[in-house]
Amino acid sequence: MLTVKTTELELMQVWFDSEPETARVRVTFPINTWAGSRDSAVVYFELEPGDRLPLHTDSAEEILYFVAGAVEAEVGDERGCLGAGDLAVIPAMAPHGMVNVGDETVKVVGFFSESEIISTFDEAIQPVGAAVVNQGAPPPVPA
Repeated sequence: MLTVKTTELELMQVWFDSEPETARVRVTFPINTWAGSRDSAVVYFELEPGDRLPLHTDSAEEILYFVAGAVEAEVGDERGCLGAGDLAVIPAMAPHGMVNVGDETVKVVGFFSESEIISTFDEAIQPVGAAVVNQGAPPPVPA
């Protein structure tokens, strides 16, 4: 059995050069093909108040579970507010992002329908230096 404790995960701080003070997120990909999962993957991330996860696409459908906090989310042409206890389905390749609109840390678990996920952003994620990342793969050496 493959298990992880979200309270013990080591999160990586990532940001985007166009908005380094607000376009930033702490993230990890604890379950995926490289961790031993055959058919699914998990992302866990946190956003501080005022911070945002920029628009991006993922190669597989994703179900988000909001553990804590409140966000305004955008999926394609739709916008909505989500908070602790909410679930949201993000279709594969649908542009999506969110901003923390509350006063507490947003904590989210995302469940993917495939074990290898390709995420594509409009600009490079720092400190990685790439706009296209393979979720959970050994991280590239920072540029």
